[in-house]
Amino acid sequence: MASASRDPDEDGVHFVHEDDGSVTAVDEETGLARGGDTKSDALSQLADALALHEDRGDPIEDSDAFLRDELGIEPSERTDDLPEFLQ
Repeated sequence: MASASRDPDEDGVHFVHEDDGSVTAVDEETGLARGGDTKSDALSQLADALALHEDRGDPIEDSDAFLRDELGIEPSERTDDLPEFLQ
């Protein structure tokens, strides 16, 4: 069973230690949560999520290049059909 702990040095963030050994960092104010193999990994992922949540992310200028270079998806092969559970 996962267990949560509070780190007194991290105001507004608590950690959940998952059964698989990973750690999830949860921001108290927004409820956003991200995980990683370590506390620092989880905090780094959470920091990125918070930046995007606060509209501080970098804009994607060329979506096809982003898909291809960053995500390994060939734009010509993508479909705009949503999976059934998202419709």
